[in-house]
Amino acid sequence: MAKGRVKTGYPGVYYYEQPRAGGTGTEKVFYIIFKQDQKVYEEPAGRQYRDNMTAAKASRIRAERIEGRRETPGAARERENAEKLTQANRPTIARLWALYKESRPDLKGLITDQNRFEKHLAPVFGDKTPEEIDPLSVDRFRIKMGKTRAPATVANAMELLRRLVNFGQNRGLCEPTRFKIRLPKVDNQRTEDLSPLELQQLLAALDAADNQPVANIMRIALFTGMRRGEILKLQWNDLDFGRGFINLRSPKGGRTERIPMNPQARALLESLPQEGSDFVFPGRDGGQRVELRKAVRKICEAAGLPKDFRGLHGLRHSFASALASSGKVDLYTLQRLLTHKSSAMTQRYAHLRDETLARASAVAGEIVEQAQEQNQPKVVPLAKEA
Repeated sequence: MAKGRVKTGYPGVYYYEQPRAGGTGTEKVFYIIFKQDQKVYEEPAGRQYRDNMTAAKASRIRAERIEGRRETPGAARERENAEKLTQANRPTIARLWALYKESRPDLKGLITDQNRFEKHLAPVFGDKTPEEIDPLSVDRFRIKMGKTRAPATVANAMELLRRLVNFGQNRGLCEPTRFKIRLPKVDNQRTEDLSPLELQQLLAALDAADNQPVANIMRIALFTGMRRGEILKLQWNDLDFGRGFINLRSPKGGRTERIPMNPQARALLESLPQEGSDFVFPGRDGGQRVELRKAVRKICEAAGLPKDFRGLHGLRHSFASALASSGKVDLYTLQRLLTHKSSAMTQRYAHLRDETLARASAVAGEIVEQAQEQNQPKVVPLAKEA
């Protein structure tokens, strides 16, 4: 018998007076004693104030333990810990994303995917496993997101969701969804071009721009067709002035690429000061520049370009469109200059080349027609008899 134990009016229920948990004074701590399987057990039932425990409640707990309807405190803790562990290891979309990042640390576009996951997928599917995702929730996600986002943005978010599900399934981490996640069709074959007048206005706006570092970035995009990320990552040791090539650091296609340095690009690059930074177009701290959208938009507006002209991406399209329209560059060469992984992306410019060929063919037809006219026998009218 423990010292200080006080019996209650309920069989097998007693308490001790102990300092109150989280307060002043004392409180009753109730215990129960019962016999089960020829063994005598003594267990705490709860505290008077912290657990709102009474002798009557403790008596009911004792009855449930005797009848086997209540777990022991130790068993309950073990079960709760097991449930927490199971919950932590559930293959939710959020957990699959974390494991996916661990397995693909060098993945190109990881930052973009991270933003897509946090903005779009996590709020809707983050705590769900692939098995718990149903077609209706995916349809609602697509429709709701499509009200405020571009079709390509919706498709990219759904593609990431499908990628994570496939990753989990292929690694044996989860069951697949009960349906196929189908991506919406997106017409992304948009090409942009600058008319001769728009090009003149842009060049004038670049010369007059207050932010010449950004103006130079736009010039190099126009001269070379390089992507935004390739330009911002460009370092001085990537420039091979001797051979006349630019080595692209971590290009979108994944493999090492290099493009020729035309005279305009060379002149611009040679004119830039090396200000103690490894980067050709550094940010304020000498590190890699990360933001220039507002400055680019300001220059485009000063040039009077259309509002939907997409800045550096539009200049890359203008570079490609100009070459395709010239009739002097075949599509394979254009593919190499744009560092497209496959010819499918380059085919969007095929119609421009076809138009050039059609104009050339029309010129040939006009030349033949003129020659035919010159070979026509001249008819000299006979003088009428007097």
